[in-house]
Amino acid sequence: MITLQVVEGSARGRVFECADSIISLGRGEHNRVSLPDYHLSGEHGQIFLEGDQYIYRDLRSTNGSRVLRDDEAIPVDARTGWEITLRDGDQIYLGDPVAPVVVVVRLRGGAPEAQSERLIASRSIVDLPAVVDRVEHDPAIALRLYKAVQPLNARLDMGATLEAVADSIFDLLPDATHVAVLLRSDVDKDRFTVALSRTREGSSSSSRVDAVRASRSVLRRVLSERAAVITANAQKELGSSESIMGGKILSMIAMPLWRGDEITGLIQADNRSSAGMFDERDLEIALLLGAQAALAVDNASLVSRLKIAEERLRGENTYLKQREENRRFESIIGESEAMQQVLRQLQKVVDTRATVCIEGETGTGKELIATAIHYQSSRRDEMFVAQNCAALPENLLESELFGHKKGAFTSADSDKKGLFEIADGGTLFLDEIGEMPLSLQAKVLRALQEGTIRPLGATRERQIDVRIVCATNRDLAAEVEKGGFRQDLYYRLMVFPLRLPPLRERREDIPLLAEHFLERYCHEYRVEVKGFSQEGLDALCAYHWPGNIRELENEVQRLVIQAEPTSWIEVADLSPRLRKVEGTLARISPKKGTLKEMMEQVERWLLAEALREHDNNKTRTAQTLGITREGLHKKLAKFGM
Repeated sequence: MITLQVVEGSARGRVFECADSIISLGRGEHNRVSLPDYHLSGEHGQIFLEGDQYIYRDLRSTNGSRVLRDDEAIPVDARTGWEITLRDGDQIYLGDPVAPVVVVVRLRGGAPEAQSERLIASRSIVDLPAVVDRVEHDPAIALRLYKAVQPLNARLDMGATLEAVADSIFDLLPDATHVAVLLRSDVDKDRFTVALSRTREGSSSSSRVDAVRASRSVLRRVLSERAAVITANAQKELGSSESIMGGKILSMIAMPLWRGDEITGLIQADNRSSAGMFDERDLEIALLLGAQAALAVDNASLVSRLKIAEERLRGENTYLKQREENRRFESIIGESEAMQQVLRQLQKVVDTRATVCIEGETGTGKELIATAIHYQSSRRDEMFVAQNCAALPENLLESELFGHKKGAFTSADSDKKGLFEIADGGTLFLDEIGEMPLSLQAKVLRALQEGTIRPLGATRERQIDVRIVCATNRDLAAEVEKGGFRQDLYYRLMVFPLRLPPLRERREDIPLLAEHFLERYCHEYRVEVKGFSQEGLDALCAYHWPGNIRELENEVQRLVIQAEPTSWIEVADLSPRLRKVEGTLARISPKKGTLKEMMEQVERWLLAEALREHDNNKTRTAQTLGITREGLHKKLAKFGM
């Protein structure tokens, strides 16, 4: 007998004397202890009898439960398994932590006399080899078991697998009227949920509602004993369980599903028509079936996870392809004549198999152009693979490009596909190809000429169909003359050379690029900036940008990070190297005269400064000024320098 006295809450003063095995508490009127307080859940908690002890279980209520014992508040949550054994004098605090409903527990006269246990048998999972040996010596049972588990091997969908498990139970255990399968939650490893509940067709022992109930007390016994169990009369054996009493279960077999040392689930087969119908042979068959069912459920779970991962990867792949496809020619920023000429050339070569060699200084956007070539071509649905030839040492670069077989070298513990093979049908972009070692250039040349590759350690060549787009910031013709680059590979790569102009040769694009990067980083950093002042744009356009577009992007990114919200970016905000350009005219101080005379003074000063910066090296001076060496000589002669 247990007495519950409400001392705080809307039902204050009420006393509930209960001899029931299960006592429900909550806001709902159907509860044995109905507490109308708004902050309680409809089914807030449950007190049930287990052996000679009363246990309080919180039913994952919204505002929770606590037990006050000896001035210590014990939360009934995941740390206690959502359950706590009650003692005489305990106070159960329900709902709102500030103004809870308080129920005092009084245990008088002890618990009802425990029913005598009628556990018929159990078989631990460690007994499985012995059980297998006995079944193998009984051909009739072995054949029945073989036929029953055959459908499990053909199921990959989780739902179909669980249905096949239930069918096998009904085939092997003729006295079973109900089957329930519980599986461990992937999120909460201490929680098991009902994955399937079935009633034998034609069974009249129970309604469909009863069929979906599964016993937690059975689960606890299977988990603690790590064994399959059989009871002759479940209502007496496990009578404290509401699911057993409510379902009128007379006898049952419960078998674990396990993976190694971990119990992953439970199969519960009930007999609700007559007591004592299951025997030890049924238990052994059930244990064997549990082993096969565990494997089938694991396989179905793995297939399900693989399908989910495949769908996620397919979605990510689609997103990345769409993002890359946006890098088409029309998205490349450039209205200058120099860039328009580049785009006109690309339109002619995009759908050919010709090798494209992109030449240009660092930071001019060579990889962006290569990406646009691929996604504008008919190869857009295949792979675009990029590799910087200067990023890896020779032996690693060879393995990266051509792949290797297991055992080809010390650390080659498995086969690996090379980038040529991965990009088969698509495009391979080789950046900084001028840095590639001479010994490796021969293999690349063969791949271009013959369309075949041979991985390291392999004895056979593989046919490939890859379009090569390469890029370099070196003068490859000069490298050929010096012997630093193979002449035959040079001619193979230079089928369609394409020179990207440096930013100083397309100054009219600087405002467009600056605004583009400003918009991008304002969105990324969630900063609102009005834009560049005219003086700021003029300073950006006047700078010579040795790092080209990459340097401009980094400068704009820095400006956005340090900018004040809703402000304009002024000349004073620019880096010192850019602000130096702004003071150039002030330092020159041309003498008053005609426009032509003043411009000549400025030009003379700029030539002198450029020569000084390069220690009178005319070749480097001409490159910095963006003119030819001959043009520089003419200007120096013009000014008598």
